[in-house]
Amino acid sequence: MIREGRVAINGEPVSGMGARVIPGTDVVSLDGRVVEPAPRRWIVFHKPVGVLCTRGDPHGGKTVYDLLPAWAGGLRYVGRLDRDTSGLLLMTNEGDLAAALAHPSGRVEREYRARVAARIGSRTLKRLKRGVELEDGFARPVRVRRFEWGEDEPGVRIVLTEGRKREVRRLLKAVGHPPRSLARTRFGPFRLGGLKSGAWRPALPSELAGARSLVARLPHGRRRGPRRKGRPSV
Repeated sequence: MIREGRVAINGEPVSGMGARVIPGTDVVSLDGRVVEPAPRRWIVFHKPVGVLCTRGDPHGGKTVYDLLPAWAGGLRYVGRLDRDTSGLLLMTNEGDLAAALAHPSGRVEREYRARVAARIGSRTLKRLKRGVELEDGFARPVRVRRFEWGEDEPGVRIVLTEGRKREVRRLLKAVGHPPRSLARTRFGPFRLGGLKSGAWRPALPSELAGARSLVARLPHGRRRGPRRKGRPSV
């Protein structure tokens, strides 16, 4: 469209690729019609078990986009969850803030709740708190706390900041307690709360303010560092 001379900035046809635009100041038009930027959207989605974080599955599996309204097709997820993990999944069209929240350099907290087969003993709990050597490097949670799901249903809450691939599952397996179920309940200031499985809600203004505050405190130059290879999931 640019090569065909159809795009203009402030009434002047764009002469080449990579033209810069100042939002709120410059006016972009296509074929003479003003192009308005899409409104910023942030939603908190409760991803169910068995649903994939992907645009489409060649094997016919259900994806997060199958459970959301059609307009959410323009949103991207912030940090993946694997098929067997449920819980909080952030989705947005605000790329810069999303990248800053998801990047390991930001050390944004992710909180998970895992159900395990047997109660984790004090010695094992201390081992988790000290950290565990995994195949891709040393991993140490920010916080670890035991709790009870219900009668004879022991669990553990783990807070991490990296978001390495299946990190929670690998940590618990390494200490002999592979999770029977796993859910993310918090991502930075965003909380799952009582949101039902498969449901979504708009992010709260207080959550977004907290996210922007987190990013603003990052050291200069680390807000949008290089992306890790692969697509991390937990």
